[in-house]
Amino acid sequence: MANLLLFKSYPGKQLPPANACNEPGAAAYSFSAKHRLAQYAATGCLNTTFYANAEVQLQTLLEACQALEPRFIAKTAIYCREHGYMKDTPALLTAVLTMSGQEYVPQVFKRVIGNGKMLRNFVQIMRSGVVGRKSLGTKPKKLIQNWLNTASETELLNAYIGTQPSLADVIKMVHPKPLETWREAFFAWVIGKPYTFADLPPITQAYLQYRFAHTLPVPAVPFQMLTMLPLTREQWTAIALNASWQMLRMNLNTFARHGVFTDSQVVNILADKLRDKSAIANARVFPYQLLAAYKASAGNLPGKLSDALQDALEIALSNVPEITGCVVVCPDVSGSMASPVTGGRKSATTAVRCIDVAALVAAALLRKNPDSVVLPFESDVVNVNLNTRDTVMTNAQKLAAIGGGGTNCSAPQNWLNRHQTAADLVVFISDNQSWQDAKRNGATEMMQAWATFKQRNPKAKLVCVDIQPYVTTQAAEQADILNVGGFSDTVFKIIAAFAVGQLQPEHWVGIIEETVLSGN
Repeated sequence: MANLLLFKSYPGKQLPPANACNEPGAAAYSFSAKHRLAQYAATGCLNTTFYANAEVQLQTLLEACQALEPRFIAKTAIYCREHGYMKDTPALLTAVLTMSGQEYVPQVFKRVIGNGKMLRNFVQIMRSGVVGRKSLGTKPKKLIQNWLNTASETELLNAYIGTQPSLADVIKMVHPKPLETWREAFFAWVIGKPYTFADLPPITQAYLQYRFAHTLPVPAVPFQMLTMLPLTREQWTAIALNASWQMLRMNLNTFARHGVFTDSQVVNILADKLRDKSAIANARVFPYQLLAAYKASAGNLPGKLSDALQDALEIALSNVPEITGCVVVCPDVSGSMASPVTGGRKSATTAVRCIDVAALVAAALLRKNPDSVVLPFESDVVNVNLNTRDTVMTNAQKLAAIGGGGTNCSAPQNWLNRHQTAADLVVFISDNQSWQDAKRNGATEMMQAWATFKQRNPKAKLVCVDIQPYVTTQAAEQADILNVGGFSDTVFKIIAAFAVGQLQPEHWVGIIEETVLSGN
């Protein structure tokens, strides 16, 4: 008799055999070249993750670019900046295009390099030599000059913050020739050359005067330009009131330490700013960043500000879909999910872990779809009691508190099969690095469990949301399976479109292909 452990039969059509190994060495499915680039661009911050260091990520990205036409690289750069809210990888892809695909550089630069930080990122990547050149080149140099010569005073002051390279370095490299007197004086001040004070723009004048006379009104300059000065509580309050939305979110604890929140009127004003819908949209905030701010400031803020952060999170999650039918949500809570979501960066490593993002996505889907079944998993499904009436913040923290164990991506599917559960949509949020259910031959265990599930639920669909930069999946892309990477709220839009059958056969890659390149 044939060995049933080797020759076990599965219901349904023939499944594709695994054609790759994942990071732990278990069977997996490789992404297509386009999907691989999109995955890394949408999730990679070029820092060390649980399974891959920064150098490996960089090399994988560059190799992916070599296998693709420049047009798709250009579209990926724009998509991941405008919809994925990424910084380093879109800047890197823009730099890659200067070597192969120069015809796309002007339009990509315009849409990707939108502020001083992105400008400095781009220049540093170029001069590092990683894309095959250390000089900027004529076209990139002109684009940088144009940015410097058209940026507002506020944009230039924001670009003034930071080093490696500094704004002074950039100016010295490209030698912009400004037409306005104020801009010429500003550039001279930045690089330490003689200038006429009266020619400087107004905010810069106010800043320089304030450095010598702290009794003057606090100038509307970036927060970092003032932190080394001896400031009173009233001056800290003025800084908080002038702060941008992102600056306010990131410095709540600093403002609390300096007594800004002792004034109830100020608290009300800042709370309204935090929950302002247009400000949240313009800030391109990741929903998880609001969870991070809430956790980091727990116990340090007045109740109105804590409530405002929760309100802001709900607003940032406005793209979470209401899905007809039964939804099952499976957040990965295994040990590898405890790694920082944006990778390790020495002293700058984020406190937000992959498990926090997975928990947040699960809690958000539960909030919009209160009849959802939530199945956290590691080696097996983990039981957790969630209250659908609780806020997204509360349920996310409950899920994120589980943590630990090995990774078994087939565990939720097997649980659904054992319990004969019916569902229309199953959503996984994971790093996709399953190894406890590893097989040597044939399809992955997750694919086989999905085939069994589909026998009872023939119209069901599976979404695998991957939040780390790896090149394999446990569920092969097909008509009823979507693999999508990233942690911006755009992921929810894609899930919603897939659930109602609005995506092209190429799924996520098809969405990126729809990106319009201006001028073509």
